[in-house]
Amino acid sequence: MSTDPTATAGGPATTDAVATDERPARRPLGMKDIVLMVVLGVVFGFLYWVFVQAWTALSVAMGPAGDFAQHLLAGSWLLVAPIAIAILRRPFVGIIAEILAAVIEVVFLGSPVGPLLLISAFLQGLGSEIPFALGRYRRFGWARYALSGLLGATLVFFWSAFRFGWFGQDILMLRLVVQAISGLVLGGVLAKVIVDALARTGVLANFAIGDDGTRVARRER
Repeated sequence: MSTDPTATAGGPATTDAVATDERPARRPLGMKDIVLMVVLGVVFGFLYWVFVQAWTALSVAMGPAGDFAQHLLAGSWLLVAPIAIAILRRPFVGIIAEILAAVIEVVFLGSPVGPLLLISAFLQGLGSEIPFALGRYRRFGWARYALSGLLGATLVFFWSAFRFGWFGQDILMLRLVVQAISGLVLGGVLAKVIVDALARTGVLANFAIGDDGTRVARRER
């Protein structure tokens, strides 16, 4: 595994290969963790609705190529999963956060997709979670975030292709490539930037991500 040289004390560990015996014992999810997961789901539910409005505007601006707007912005609908996973570092929190965001969109914001959006949210969360699960929720380097966004965007793509009848189109692979790149950048790399920025403020010190700062401090003694 490669090592990310940009790791900073007090922020999230950006090293993709970390000795597990140096980490503090994992804490069970507490009430504050559950509350944070719900808050993230609600906040991103509203943000996802904003991204839908951006998609609509962009599709109009792109004219005949407007159908590709959804692929260009696809990664933006993946953000909450890696952010929740990075902060709480527990299985399934990414999937749950994505589903919560979808519930907000459907129930409170009247998403035209309806309940089918919950399936998309599950697939997005599942794809985003797999790379972190393979790292046992202990490795959070840039490459892992990027792979998270890539898998999340790719997995939901095939569900969308089935729903909208894209299979058999000559531009199917072009659709897939554009969406995969969007997932990698907006759903992966951007999530990493957001998590690192939040961690530097110190507001996440009391969550599982804060254990990285404890580990670094112990090594420096």
